[in-house]
Formats: sequence, C-alpha cells, structure tokens
Amino acid sequence: MGEISPEKKSGCGLLNAVFGRRSIWPRRSTSTGSLQKFDPNDNVNLVQSMPGSRRQSSILDSSDAPLHKQADRIIERPGQNHSRSPPVYQQHHLPPPAAASRSVPNKQGCGQARKVPQNGLAVSGELESMITDHQQSKGAGKLVRASSSNVMLFGNLGNLRQPGGNGNSTANNVLDYLPKTAKDQSPANGKYSTSVMGNVLKKNEEPSLCRAISTRMDPEQLKILGNEDYKNGRFAEALSLYDAAISIDPNKASYRSNKSAALTALGRLLEAAFECREAIRIDPYYQRAHNRLATLYVRLGDAEKATYHFKQAGAEADPDSMNRAKKVEVHLNKCTEAKRQRDWNTLLKEATLAIAAGADSAPLIFSSKAEALLKLHKHQEADETMAKGPNFDIDECIKFFGPIGSTSLLLVHAQVNLVVGRFDDALTSAQRASRLDANNKEVNTILWRTKAVALARSNGNDLFKAGRYSEACVAYGEGLNHDPCNTVLLCNRAACRSKLGQFEKAIEDCSAALGVCPFYSKARLRRGDCYAKVTHKSC
Repeated sequence: MGEISPEKKSGCGLLNAVFGRRSIWPRRSTSTGSLQKFDPNDNVNLVQSMPGSRRQSSILDSSDAPLHKQADRIIERPGQNHSRSPPVYQQHHLPPPAAASRSVPNKQGCGQARKVPQNGLAVSGELESMITDHQQSKGAGKLVRASSSNVMLFGNLGNLRQPGGNGNSTANNVLDYLPKTAKDQSPANGKYSTSVMGNVLKKNEEPSLCRAISTRMDPEQLKILGNEDYKNGRFAEALSLYDAAISIDPNKASYRSNKSAALTALGRLLEAAFECREAIRIDPYYQRAHNRLATLYVRLGDAEKATYHFKQAGAEADPDSMNRAKKVEVHLNKCTEAKRQRDWNTLLKEATLAIAAGADSAPLIFSSKAEALLKLHKHQEADETMAKGPNFDIDECIKFFGPIGSTSLLLVHAQVNLVVGRFDDALTSAQRASRLDANNKEVNTILWRTKAVALARSNGNDLFKAGRYSEACVAYGEGLNHDPCNTVLLCNRAACRSKLGQFEKAIEDCSAALGVCPFYSKARLRRGDCYAKVTHKSC
C-alpha cells in the first residue's frame, strides 16, 4: 500500500493505529443514549461497525488468501513519569493484509515483544491486556471508549447509565470510593449529616439573619423585613431585625417604635416602654409612639401618664384603650384611699377590679392585692396572687417605677416569702428594700422581723435534729412571737410537741396553721397522726 498523503495523516499513538484518522471519526454529541455496549471479545465486529472507517479495507481483507507474518511493529508504552506532549506525526506504511500477528512491548515497556492473536488485530493487544487485567482485579465492570485517549468504567460516568442494566451490580464500583452528594447519602433518622447549598454548608441559623445579610445592611429594608416577621407572628425575628436597623441608624424614631411593638408581643413591657420613650425623645410629635406608650402605661398601672400620652397621640389615640385608662384610674384612686384607711377588704376588691379593667401587668397593683390578702391572713392566696403577677427584673422596676414604688414591691415580696417558708428569699427582698429606702420605718421593721423569724427557724431546726425537742420548741416559739401566723413555724413546733407527747398542743398548732393555709398538707397529716395517738392513748 502506498504512503499516506499529508492531508490524510491526523494522529498517531495506540488508538490512532487501531482506529485511523481522528478527523474521520464521527463527532459524538453530549448525549449518552447512543453509546453501545463494549465487548472485548468481539473486536472485529466493533471495528466493522465503525462508520466511515477508511482503514477497514487495509486491515480487514475479504480474500481467502492465508495471512503471512510480517515484521513486528513496536509501540512504546509511556513510563510512570511520562508527561503528555503534543503528538508527533510520522509517515509510515501499513502492514500488508497477510500479516498473521503483530508484536507489542511487554508491560515493563522493554523491547521484548509478545505475540497477539489474530482477533487482536482490530484492537491492539496492549488495550486488550489492560481490559483483561482490570476485569480480573476489579470485577466484571465493562469498559467503553470515553474519548480518543481515555478508557472509563461504563455505568460509573455520573449521569451515564449502561443500556439495559439495572444498576444493581455487585462488582466494585469506583464511585463507592468517591465523596457522595447529599442526594446519594442514606439519611440517618430521616436527616442528612450535612446539607449543601452550593459551597456553603447549611447551619441552624435564623432565616431573618440570613435575610438581614442579604439586604446589605440597609436599615429601611431591615425594617420592612421586621414588619413582615411581626405580621407573621415571628416576634423574636422581628426584634432582631429592628435591633439591626437601630444599630445602623439609632436616630430613627420609627425603628424604636416598631421595636417596642415586638417587645410588647414578647411580654417585655418595661423594655417596650423604654423604647417608646426613646422614640418620643427623638421625635416628640410622633403620634404613633405616644399612643403605644399610653397603652403600655395602662397595662402597667400608671393611668395618669397614660391619659397624658393619649392626648399627645391625637388621631392615633385608640378609643378603647382610652376608656380602659379611665376605668383603671378610678379603681386606683379607690385603692389609694382604702390603703390609707387600712380597709383591706376594699383594697382587695378595688385592686382586683383595676387588674380586670386593663392593668393586667401592673406589679404595684398585684402587690397591693397580695398585701390585702396577707392582712386578712390568706397567705396562700397572697402567694398565688404574686405568682400570677408580672415577673419583671427588679432593676428594670426601679428604673421605671422609681425607688419608692420598687421599695413597696420588695416589702410585699419579703412578707409573702416569709409566711410561706421561703426565708432566704424573704431576707434578700427585705435587704434590697432597705438599701433603696434606708430611712423608711416600715422597711426597717419588716427587715428586723424577717431576720428574727429566719434565725428562730434555723436554730429550731438544728435543735430538732439533735434530739433536743424541748429547746427546739422554745426556739420556734420565739419566731412565732414576731410572726404569730407563720405556718412553717407552727407546724415545726407541732412536731416538737408530738415528740414530747404533747399531742393536744400539737393539734392546736396544726389547726392554727391550717386556718391560715387550708391546703398545707404537712400540717394536715401531722394533725391526723396526733389524733390517732391521742385515741390510742385513751384506749
């Protein structure tokens, strides 16, 4: 056969020697549906099926003439450190069709040749050897020609799938050793270990924070996002967005007013009032802030200030809130008069009505109701009243109500804690009240009494544990001299008297405790035990 013309030469190397010019190879599209299954034992049919192959006439001969051995053609195999370089094309003659076999270098790349059978003429013996070695080491994975210079595992090409295969091969899969995507991972407990969004790992972050970052710190946009969260009931998220807007522009009254609304929804009324005050300081004619602050004052029990701010609110004033403010003011005036006259029943009644009228978060009104219950010896109800009231931080109360109002609140807390047996809490509240108003005579009296009762209880408990019941009974009695209706001291003295065999006196102490606190289970059980012992003694 003649020499190949320059316009026909287009490639060299292993695959070019087998398949001929690259330019005559039909260009494949990116679609993988037309890929054919490769069979390494059917090399002749593979080459015959190649469309447009101009080497078929020279490599495959249709004559019946026997094949004769020609000179071996050595194809060098690159070593391990070989780097790819642009191919160098050389002119060469194709072997005559009578060639029966051809030689290729061994796996070590040396010049010693090995014989390849006739069915390896269509595909080089080296390629066939690679296929065989791979199948023996990795299983029965099929190989296909992925490009002019690569061989890839069929079925392991990402979105490529082997035609007719079910994808459930038990052979070793190359993708098993590669990092899996979230789609390929098996979820544990219904959740993936990580969720991937682009190149950012998903974390448990608040959506509002992500949206705040996306706004590029525009305070108006932050306010809009906060309003959206507020309307959807996400008050904490709205609060964080309003805070972000304020940090950028602290002199915008609307940001403060909106933050106040979010704080109110979260039950943080004192903080909400502070924000409204700040909004009014920035813009004294901001009517919406005036209306919002007036509404807060009604709930916090300051009807006079509520009325003033409703007037400043103008058209923004809420008529219903204004009516509630008037009712609360009437009941508060009656409470003040009843307390001055020490009319505890009236104080209890008017305080209850004021809370129902709209002062549902007024700590001073709740404390007035609890004080009336204490004076009426309804200790358990007093404790329940204080528990139902707002639990504001004492420092915020001092800032909002002032030292005088906060002192009154602390005194009631101290008395309620004392009668129900929380001696340490009672002492703490009384000491705090004394620091706020050291010259207040009532404060000093309650502090002294709290210390005496707490000390008596502590001494009595130590003596009781030591088995000195008579001395413990005397110690509890000293505490009762300062607080005759203290249910804890009464029940403890009843225990001492029961140990001394004084069952009738023990029953009297238990009955006195139950008269103050009917649901005091320890006193009821102790009295029952004493009744049983008295009956047994009589028999």
